[in-house]
Amino acid sequence: MKNLRALMMLLIAAAAGLTAVVFASRWMMAQNTNATTKVVVATADIDLGQRISPEFIKTIDWPSGSVPPGAFHDVGKVDGRVLKQSAMRGEPILEAKLSPQGSTGGLSAVIDPGARAITVRVNDVIGVAGFALPGNYVDIIVNTQKDSAAQTDQKISKIVLEHILVLAVAQEAGRDETKPKVVDAVTLQVTPEQAEKIDLARSIGTLSLVLRNQVDPQDPNTAGATRASLLKLPQPAAPAPARPAAVKVAVHHEAPRDCVRVIDGSSNTQECF
Repeated sequence: MKNLRALMMLLIAAAAGLTAVVFASRWMMAQNTNATTKVVVATADIDLGQRISPEFIKTIDWPSGSVPPGAFHDVGKVDGRVLKQSAMRGEPILEAKLSPQGSTGGLSAVIDPGARAITVRVNDVIGVAGFALPGNYVDIIVNTQKDSAAQTDQKISKIVLEHILVLAVAQEAGRDETKPKVVDAVTLQVTPEQAEKIDLARSIGTLSLVLRNQVDPQDPNTAGATRASLLKLPQPAAPAPARPAAVKVAVHHEAPRDCVRVIDGSSNTQECF
């Protein structure tokens, strides 16, 4: 009986100890969850290309377990840096959104290394009714003649460049994604080769911008639209292959010669001279 009672007491003590361990672990997890660290955030909307000054940033308490990579904990390390992507009020300032140290600000500070900025003149239709805003991506279509020397209508519309980043509209590099802005010029970020293509395309035809999904990586390879493909006109019959020209062979005729038949006994021959 005493052994049974001792066993029961031992089981009760073990259960109590296990309960204490569970509550202690939960308390420690709650303490870790409530732990915070200082993170630098924007106090107002900051446009890309703008130099950060102390009045635009501050530090706030941020949950330690969810600090975004590249965040700053000291405003002194952000002061004077230039944004290459816009930041919204309350958003953490991240290293990935900043131009390299020493950038002077302005649009040139937001151009990726090796890239160029080129401006394209647009109107309310070409500019996608003002929805082509800084930070968006567009495709570029050129409408031109397939062969300027042809007598027939050889117009074609063709996508010549895809997934081009819009850096600025008119003279503004900031963006408000809720408000379209109809402008007369759009500045695009391109490679040097793409800049050459755009310059050639606008000299031989008219350009249009096509707004695309920012996370769509597909680059469809289209054949272009012509008048025949648009109206589904029958294709002209292919010309019959040309017959090879007859080869004339020159035949040289020898001039007639004088011949004499010679009879000698039983032989009969002919001599020509």
